[in-house]
Amino acid sequence: MTAYAIAKLNTEAPHAEVVEYIERIPGTFEPFGGRFLVHGTAHEVKEGEWPGAVVMIGFPGIAEARAWWDSPAYQEIAPLRYRHMPADIVLVEGVPVGYDPAATANALRESLADAE
Repeated sequence: MTAYAIAKLNTEAPHAEVVEYIERIPGTFEPFGGRFLVHGTAHEVKEGEWPGAVVMIGFPGIAEARAWWDSPAYQEIAPLRYRHMPADIVLVEGVPVGYDPAATANALRESLADAE
């Protein structure tokens, strides 16, 4: 099942180390089947606040996403970003083909009934 690395980057003034990070990051995730899905594009906030930039990298599965994050290649370049651009980053699995949110709603409805 597809997995994603999603980052909300708190953009600050450009820095040479961030430029180097951007140049080097594809080489860290490509061996794990990763690719940019969102990077450097504008976003439109519809609810709440979302300052900064959005980045999303897709992977074949959560194991590959975790392996990328933990890889020596990524960990070597990560300080180039976080020293100058703090972020909130998550790894998350997608849903399977044919996912039905009604099953989730039913489970929630049952848990609410049990709590009464």
